[in-house]
Amino acid sequence: MQVKKIEDYVWEIPVTEKEGMRVPARIIASEKIMKEMDQGVYNQITNVACLPGIQNYAYCMPDGHWGYGFPIGGVAAFDLKEGVISPGGIGFDINCGVRSVRTNLTLEELKPKLNELMDALYRLVPAGVGSTGFVKLNIERFKELMVKGVDWCIQNGYGWEEDRERIEQGGRIPGANPEKVSQKAISRGVDQLGTLGSGNHYLELQVAQTDRIFHPEAAKIFGIDRPNQIFVMIHCGSRGFGHQIATDYLRVFTEAMRKYNIKVLDKELACAPYNSPEGQDYYGAMVCAANSAFANRQVILHQVREAFSRVFHKDPKDLGMHIVYDVAHNIAKLEEHLVNGEKKKVLVHRKGATRSFGPGHPDVPAFYRPIGQPVIVGGSMETSSYLLVGGQRAMELTMGSTLHGSGRTMSREAAKRKVRGYELMKSMEERGIIVRAVSMPGLAEEAGIAYKNISEVVDAVDCAGISRKVIELRPVGNIKG
Repeated sequence: MQVKKIEDYVWEIPVTEKEGMRVPARIIASEKIMKEMDQGVYNQITNVACLPGIQNYAYCMPDGHWGYGFPIGGVAAFDLKEGVISPGGIGFDINCGVRSVRTNLTLEELKPKLNELMDALYRLVPAGVGSTGFVKLNIERFKELMVKGVDWCIQNGYGWEEDRERIEQGGRIPGANPEKVSQKAISRGVDQLGTLGSGNHYLELQVAQTDRIFHPEAAKIFGIDRPNQIFVMIHCGSRGFGHQIATDYLRVFTEAMRKYNIKVLDKELACAPYNSPEGQDYYGAMVCAANSAFANRQVILHQVREAFSRVFHKDPKDLGMHIVYDVAHNIAKLEEHLVNGEKKKVLVHRKGATRSFGPGHPDVPAFYRPIGQPVIVGGSMETSSYLLVGGQRAMELTMGSTLHGSGRTMSREAAKRKVRGYELMKSMEERGIIVRAVSMPGLAEEAGIAYKNISEVVDAVDCAGISRKVIELRPVGNIKG
């Protein structure tokens, strides 16, 4: 497939490369990343470029790899009248996302209590397939949570008032419609609030590499004010609840495509017009899952604060346990962007990609507006993660979007053939990373060798100007499902 270099870190596949492409496809990457890119990404992103009502380009971030429908790392915006909504452009784990929390502890203060803290976190934050949480909900309370998101948590004692302003869209996206959620989805989600789940989800203790600060002004605003400062990162989403909603509507949309005479190149891109009854039903259900995911991360944070408080015998506020930010990276959102040089409201699908709104954007909290929206990029459990801020070029180049992580290079099955979970755990502990895991095969699936080099993918978005590096965070403790 013909891929042209448009400028440094920007590559384009023209509409002439595949019959039916309505817009070109663009990939943000270095030359090295492009040489190693999964060839299936090119096929998937050009399939996305064929969808009705797509605006500007179909985009893929440098962490891009093969996914369901869209490549993971895929971004596409759609016209609200002529465009579609597609579960394959959002993902099964709706609003899978990442939350970063700072503390005023240092590594030197943490080390003597690290094992005790990891045990407390492992007890208080359930992980693994089928795990259930301590918050007991009936169906009516669960439906209320679907609408209110983080507001529900704060009202019920699982958060601080300040928390909501440090979460994307306040942790509550409007438009939730619990009546469009199936009973099966409700039954899968009602007991899962405050749980990590499995796969690549994790709860990680990290130390800020204060010798690796790239943006001192942003680091200061983030609250990074001492050497070897301890951070907490939470990566999870809507669990079985969101998965069932996606499954339900993929079936609905397969029928809807016949009704609306929509043809796609891949059945995994099943979709419906956004403004159709089916499209609106899915959007309302999808928002329910997104709000529940914000709430899930909020209840996990409540338990994390409780664990720190028990181990260090201090109030979490005295430990400085404030949210830096919380971002979604499997979502479709109504946003205003430039289309053909004019501002237009569109539906932006981000699948394994996150917002990267630049300085001054009105949707960025006022205290972050001078530097841009915080961007949280998780690495593998063996490698560093990064905090970044949104760059102005993202608004011009990628519909305000950037990468979400390092990106897989190896399937889970392939990783398990190369790595033994127990040996990996011992090796990580020898390198100063304490691990608590529900499943040793599950741990092996997430070995660092299965992922791209996190520094290389972060450098690509930094050099392209769509996000700007702030600081590197190194893992010292990891809990896996």
